[in-house]
Amino acid sequence: MKFFELMKTASNDAGLEFTEVQYEQFIKYMRLLQEWNEKINLTAITEDEDVIKKHFIDCIKAFKSEPIKNAKTIIDVGTGAGFPGLPIAIMNPNVEVTLLDSLNKRINFLNLVVRELGLKNVKTIHSRAEDGARKPELREKFDVATSRAVANMAVLSEFCMPYVKKDGYFVALKGPAIDEELENGSNAIKILGGELQGIIEISIEETDLKHNIVEVKKVKNCPKTYPRKAGTVNKKPLQ
Repeated sequence: MKFFELMKTASNDAGLEFTEVQYEQFIKYMRLLQEWNEKINLTAITEDEDVIKKHFIDCIKAFKSEPIKNAKTIIDVGTGAGFPGLPIAIMNPNVEVTLLDSLNKRINFLNLVVRELGLKNVKTIHSRAEDGARKPELREKFDVATSRAVANMAVLSEFCMPYVKKDGYFVALKGPAIDEELENGSNAIKILGGELQGIIEISIEETDLKHNIVEVKKVKNCPKTYPRKAGTVNKKPLQ
């Protein structure tokens, strides 16, 4: 039960309870991730302890962000293997989580996890971030848009900010070297209607890892010209 105690400690640090049922859901998720990773590339992190520390606990720590903790609706843009959206949904059954990804194979994997874990608060969408943000049913409809390790802040802001309601938040889970990214992305954040609210440093239990949660508030509506068409955002990040 070492992993249970570790995840319970991490959850408590983020202001959350952690139950046996949640633990069982995480273990089932991990086994499916390891099994499917042999068929499609989902993660380079596959050992039990690493999955728990570097994926699950890292995502649980997102709840140190008040916008994540208080959100009723969250979209995880470029969710990949489901991080951080699925751990958020496991930890808070009252939040509606939308997982968006451009690769249908990953969506098939996510749908299986959702079914196997019995998660009633998750839906998946197969779409590129730039295309999804143009759909009226998704544009500026979410309390929070989040993303983890997808791109730098300038690019990520253009992918995520169009999904966020006015007065909602874009919450990015980033690595340790955030200052330069924010310096380069500060104008993009402003153009897209955002305002940097703060950075929360998190640590992962029993590791030396230090990560950052970046909170950006949506203070005005995103101009209709954004996001630009697929491919442009990465090639020509907003300056």
